Amino acid sequence: MRDDQVENREIQEETAFCPACSERRKKRTPEEQKALIKRLRLAEGQIRGIQKMVENDAYCPDILIQVSAVTSALNSFNKELLACHIHSCVSEDIRAGRDEAVDELVRVLQKLMK
Repeated sequence: MRDDQVENREIQEETAFCPACSERRKKRTPEEQKALIKRLRLAEGQIRGIQKMVENDAYCPDILIQVSAVTSALNSFNKELLACHIHSCVSEDIRAGRDEAVDELVRVLQKLMK
């Protein structure tokens, strides 16, 4: 495979949606999007820091503490996104008579609480 084909394939894989994900989309406000992206960038920076720690043979407990911080950052992201989802998508669906939104929310919460 040529380099440009490999690069195109990688881009397609990065932009492809997860097959388990819904086809639905959610237009977020600029503020909502900014807050979510900020949290993700924080976690991304922490993960890069952990990679450097591993490369530099950092002490295991120090790495574990940083992994815990990333987990906490992602949990905060999930809490914020879940709150937005409940306040917008779920409440709009219920008002529109789509009670299956509650079942979907329950399934999502069950997956989050594994």
